[in-house]
Amino acid sequence: MTKILVVDDESSIVTLLQFNIEKAGFDVVTAEDGRTGYELALSEKPDLIVLDLMLPEMDGIEVCKQLRQDKVETPILMLTAKDDELDKIIGLELGADDYLTKPFSPREVVARIKAILRRSSGKAADVELEVAQKEKSLHVGELKILTESYEVYLQDELLDLTPKEFELLVYLANHRGKVFSRDQLLDAVWNYDYIGETRIVDVHVSHLRDKIEADTKKPQYIKTIRGFGYKMENVKS
Repeated sequence: MTKILVVDDESSIVTLLQFNIEKAGFDVVTAEDGRTGYELALSEKPDLIVLDLMLPEMDGIEVCKQLRQDKVETPILMLTAKDDELDKIIGLELGADDYLTKPFSPREVVARIKAILRRSSGKAADVELEVAQKEKSLHVGELKILTESYEVYLQDELLDLTPKEFELLVYLANHRGKVFSRDQLLDAVWNYDYIGETRIVDVHVSHLRDKIEADTKKPQYIKTIRGFGYKMENVKS
């Protein structure tokens, strides 16, 4: 059974989430402080972590940071207070996959969990199905993208991409030369509506540029189309 780790210091929220997530057919493990949550993430090996940012012992930002440093790529759904915009951005930059602001409905949490798992597992994932029907190896300039092994090489050096960075890169590479708005990328790569939350696209594009561009101020691969969105240039080898 798919296992979900819920980490929140409010017992009422833990109980509410555990009831609804288990009702949706998942196994649930819980923790009420960051240190315990971090240790359970390592020992229980959950399929997804629902992680509050404001935690005792070790806050959610530190838990996320430490897990990613430990090369733990378990998808993370962050829970944040409504006005913690900076924390949201920091969390996304550290490798969180999605976030929800409090208060939230349990149904929305379950929907987000299912969407993230669908994307990360590759089951019925639109981007990955499209990749399977196209090239197994994509070449853009000095980039070589191996879609079956989920590997990306830049001048023969293996890059360390998160699953979502990989999916975004593959989608853009499969549509070289086409301009996409942030909303279009959210719909295509994240597979559901993030109404008003297009900042998540900018964060992931910034991460990709840090890893694939020689000069992030003058990007060669992913260009910003002012007033609209992004496109992948058809760079020649």
